[in-house]
Amino acid sequence: MLADLLRRISGRSDESPLPAEDARIAVAALLVIAAHADHEYADAERTQIERVLAARYGLNAEAAKRLREEGEAAEQASMDLYKFTSLIKTAIPYEERASVLEALWRVVLADGEREAHEETLMRRVTDLLGLDPRESVHARQRAQQAS
Repeated sequence: MLADLLRRISGRSDESPLPAEDARIAVAALLVIAAHADHEYADAERTQIERVLAARYGLNAEAAKRLREEGEAAEQASMDLYKFTSLIKTAIPYEERASVLEALWRVVLADGEREAHEETLMRRVTDLLGLDPRESVHARQRAQQAS
């Protein structure tokens, strides 16, 4: 499946529709990138990624774990942040992108710390998703309240 995703991504224009499964993998990969922002990938972050994916897509624990693993594989396949955010921006309507930011903040905050690399990543992702910085602040606040 990952090979198919990478082949479709490399051959698609930014205007073509993204299949729902590919959008899910792109979101999972972006969550993994956020978890790696502080150069550590803790169990708490893996668990939070699975929780976020399960809630967002109505998955059971095993399916959420598989999706996280697909996101890890996509992230390791040297896809860049711009490509993932571009895919998400095309596949997810503007009104729903703030929920992606909230999911990212949940992962970033899962280890109980906010580091400079994470803050930088979140500012960059907010911009790449075409969102206002205030939306990121509100998404972070919602993520903090939920934990």
